[in-house]
Amino acid sequence: MTPNFTIDPGGADAPYEQLRAQIAGRARSGALPVGHRLPTVRALAEELGLAANTVAKAYRALEGDGVVETRGRNGTFVAAAGDAAERRVAAAAAHFAAEARRLGVGEDAARGAVEDALRVAYGKD
Repeated sequence: MTPNFTIDPGGADAPYEQLRAQIAGRARSGALPVGHRLPTVRALAEELGLAANTVAKAYRALEGDGVVETRGRNGTFVAAAGDAAERRVAAAAAHFAAEARRLGVGEDAARGAVEDALRVAYGKD
């Protein structure tokens, strides 16, 4: 299975971010199953008409997020992304809640701030 990624050169997000988001989304949905080997940086860069450094930057970001794992010369593989992503979101939420309380922000105001941020992040303005 060769994934078909597309990059919109005129898109609002940088090419590496478009690629990162597509891979992460497909890993979360199961379209890219755990253990699936991704194309090499060079091969994917050539296929998409991108610089190798752009693809490498996306792969590094995905590895940092726990979505993929690099196994040296064996390649880059989809990791168990859902668990890692959910753990990071839970940790970020806990940090936010503790910080809001420390700053004296009420529960309703903190919840409102989160809802506003989610609307903006998911483009539901």
